[in-house]
Amino acid sequence: MRREYRTIKSVVGPLMMVEGVAGVKYEELVEVIMPTGETRRGKVIELENDTAMVQVFEGTSGIDVPETRVSFRGRGIEIPLSSDMPGRIFNGLGKPIDNGPGIIPERMMDINGAPINPFARDYPNEFIQTGISSIDGLNPLVRGQKLPIFSGSGLPHNRLAAQIARQATVLGREEEFAVVFGAMGITFEEAAFFIDDLNRSGAISRSVLYINLADDPAIERIATPRVALTTAEFLAFQRDMHVLVILTDITNYCEALREIAAARKEIPGRRGYPGYLYTDLSSIYERSCRIKGRRGSITMIPILTMPEDDKTHPIPDLTGYITEGQIILSRSLYRRNIDPPVDVLPSLSRLKDKGIGRDKTREDHADLSNQLFAAYARGKEVQELAVILGESALTDLDRLYFSFAEEFESRYVSQGYEENRGIAETLDIGWSLLGMFPRNELRRISARLLDAYFNEGGGRP
Repeated sequence: MRREYRTIKSVVGPLMMVEGVAGVKYEELVEVIMPTGETRRGKVIELENDTAMVQVFEGTSGIDVPETRVSFRGRGIEIPLSSDMPGRIFNGLGKPIDNGPGIIPERMMDINGAPINPFARDYPNEFIQTGISSIDGLNPLVRGQKLPIFSGSGLPHNRLAAQIARQATVLGREEEFAVVFGAMGITFEEAAFFIDDLNRSGAISRSVLYINLADDPAIERIATPRVALTTAEFLAFQRDMHVLVILTDITNYCEALREIAAARKEIPGRRGYPGYLYTDLSSIYERSCRIKGRRGSITMIPILTMPEDDKTHPIPDLTGYITEGQIILSRSLYRRNIDPPVDVLPSLSRLKDKGIGRDKTREDHADLSNQLFAAYARGKEVQELAVILGESALTDLDRLYFSFAEEFESRYVSQGYEENRGIAETLDIGWSLLGMFPRNELRRISARLLDAYFNEGGGRP
């Protein structure tokens, strides 16, 4: 039931205090109607007796306190959803910005989503091919997983995200695939890059973009990931599509959350972020899942830039507790022109064993992945040793591992942003690299697989 008031008590930043309200609920949709007729949207974020604190998405600048009306709509924030949304571009609150027509809704859904019974969740166990060897070969993405990318300021995480959006596919399945892209606090240049890249490759036809720019109200960033995930839930569980959700930049989202917490005069937690940051991030990340009996699924790749490249910063630290691994970009690899600069040693996909193997990728995938990882780790240790003692102190076997680490980075990790490698090609490159070693060094691969795939000196037997 709609209720309207002209009892604004105060305005602080993006927040508004309204007195004398009755029957108002937490998270209720609010419309702020200016004397000029302009309407802004918001939601109730706190209630105390007959006073409501309203968070205004478009900001509170220019509000005439005595003349402005506040209308409480009696429901949560909903967005219109339709099967025609792939190929469209919206702002962070779901309004079209591509000069196209408005959405004729097939359904209206609350952006906060519906709680999912944990028993109804299905375990992720299907491989998603991104076409990127350092991910597919060593830290595979699994359908229904949440696998973040940890980056740093100035690193090419946007190019990597665009590459994944273009190339990602489910192998061996004739199912509709969609990408929902939620961008928070990005620059106009970054937004133009994503739009142009998806248009150039034709991937825009299967993508839904929500763009919140850096000069848009920070408060809008709080809603953008939830709007994107509500769209993903509609496409996945109402239209039986597999949906890949890419969210960038989670750090900008958390900064907006800190700004709101400061305006509410909340007691700060670590580095000024609110104490409920973990719970808030969980409410976003845990919306990726598979549900028993449903064909569709939601897989999530959140991207965050680590302040000062610090993995112990609260944002990557808490994200790591919630998600199933992480892909970490390396500044040192980037300086050496290795693209994409994925640092495979600290990267991890905790569900990789569930999505690889016979009938999923190939029977040799698990053993090959373990051997490549072990050989590269030893090669990096040898390179560090050579810096201290000099290469003359290395044994012949050490020099072999030293060379392997260099070849691995240049041939396996570095592939550029336009090359789309199938999983078979990725595995074959791995076997070719292992051909540098004598057979007795490959202790992590079974004799049967060595007989079938290994050729000392490189190539296939």
